[in-house]
Amino acid sequence: MKTARAVAALWLAAFCLAAQAQRELPDFTRLVEEQGNAVVNISTTQAARRTAPQIPGIEDEEIQEFFRRFIPRQPGQGPAPGPAPRSESRSLGSGFIISPDGYVLTNSHVVEAADEITVKFTDKREFKAKLIGADRRTDIAVLKIDATGLPSVRFGDASKLKVGEWVVAIGSPFGFENTVTAGIVSAKGRSLPQENFVPFIQTDVAINPGNSGGPLFNMRGEVVGINSQIYSRTGSFMGISFAIPADVALDVQKQLKEKGRVARGRIGVVIQEVTRDLATSFGLDRARGALVNSVEKGSPAEKAGLETSDIILAFDGKAVESSSDLPRIVGSTRPGTNSTVEVWRKGATRKLTLTVGELQEDRLASATTEKPRPPKPAEAQPNRLGIVLAELTAEQKKEKQVANGLVVTEVRPDARADVRKGDVLLTLVHKGQQTELKSVDQFNKLLAGLDKSAVITLQVKRGETTAFVTISGLTDKG
Repeated sequence: MKTARAVAALWLAAFCLAAQAQRELPDFTRLVEEQGNAVVNISTTQAARRTAPQIPGIEDEEIQEFFRRFIPRQPGQGPAPGPAPRSESRSLGSGFIISPDGYVLTNSHVVEAADEITVKFTDKREFKAKLIGADRRTDIAVLKIDATGLPSVRFGDASKLKVGEWVVAIGSPFGFENTVTAGIVSAKGRSLPQENFVPFIQTDVAINPGNSGGPLFNMRGEVVGINSQIYSRTGSFMGISFAIPADVALDVQKQLKEKGRVARGRIGVVIQEVTRDLATSFGLDRARGALVNSVEKGSPAEKAGLETSDIILAFDGKAVESSSDLPRIVGSTRPGTNSTVEVWRKGATRKLTLTVGELQEDRLASATTEKPRPPKPAEAQPNRLGIVLAELTAEQKKEKQVANGLVVTEVRPDARADVRKGDVLLTLVHKGQQTELKSVDQFNKLLAGLDKSAVITLQVKRGETTAFVTISGLTDKG
């Protein structure tokens, strides 16, 4: 009897523990029901060339294609691949509506080089989207579709996220639309190689190809990040994914909508991480800050008095704990801002004031006055092959190691010769007669004397490789 009671008590305790655990596990259903309709699937199309078979022993892709086009295949090798035909490649990603009037946020790499962008909703509606702007440094792009009254997301404060907090991703991994995955915040403020301007949120939410550009929600149904990258040795999810914080994304999208570009600050220093040994040698209490390796001449840093071996501890009141913090803080500062820099120099701190410059790589040409332009030369006319040629300069002859030749400067869409811009034509062969090509006039006169049905062969040099290209038929005499 006692044994039966003990077993019953154990079962009751186990049941209570299970019920308690079930109550503590998060329920994502309401979040998905309320926010799922604002998440969209993004597909793009772009002109692409089909990958053709590779020629063993040759690494240069242009030379590879040169051989594939012009070198005859041996018996038993199968059909010649010929020119790789034009095709349409499709890319799938995710995005989300940020305003009822049709603005969509996604990753820059999702829509990069796209000729056409399509946004698809959960109710199967599809819209063609216009690219408002894209910023590769933060991997943010803003799209616009012609629609109103759309469901849109709410944004939360990413700075208030806590490590260990539950988060949810909605997107289209591998094209499976509106897939929901969940996990926790693994770390905050992660710096990735070549990504100095984003303090990434690291999560263990399952993110795979197609999730890019989709939202990362907190448990209040607010977007706190944009899923952007994963760490993987296989190309698929391995437990580590990264999201762009919502505040970074909102700042970038605002600038893209207003100006079409993102203006970033710069001060003109080369920096490195402060190790424990360096901190000790410089008399710093602990390893922190960004050690200045060099100062660019004429830069805001030089004008403010920054010196090599200074350790930057803070910028505009924001602590620089790691060297990777400085580009992020400076980059988010508007050019022209007067900022205060706290540095460690010769065993003491001092404050300097500088005017932040603009990162030149992101600037667009915006001269207030237009410089006089030289007169435009007469447009070169294509010959009977549909190509435009120019004579090689002495320097080009030396570089290409040829005595004579004509360089292809333009290939018209209706060209009869299957050559590329930059190819060098060395000789023309017709009815067994091989003529060395020395001038454009000479070449055009040779073509002018040929019948429309003539078959000619050109000796063409591309890179370090030379081959013969045969052309059957010419256009009418001009």
